Amino acid sequence: MCLGVPMEIIELRGEKALARLGGVEREISLVLVDDAALGDYVLVHAGFAISRIDEDVAAETISLLKEKYGSAPEEDSRASPADVSGRRPR
Repeated sequence: MCLGVPMEIIELRGEKALARLGGVEREISLVLVDDAALGDYVLVHAGFAISRIDEDVAAETISLLKEKYGSAPEEDSRASPADVSGRRPR
């Protein structure tokens, strides 16, 4: 299972950005997303922003992840793939 998580861009760094979800910040690549701006929400998978998303969609997605798993995956930096999917990695 692949999982993309919504994150907010808090700093632009050329083709990269610093993005935040909850209290966790990650450097992400913006090479797949045109015209990303400070404050935009992006769907992040494997360190790449794969699309821009609306703030309301981001909030709803984060809420659903919290409801299902207790926290959004990036919010708990100790989360493993098993924590997110309920299965151990192969």
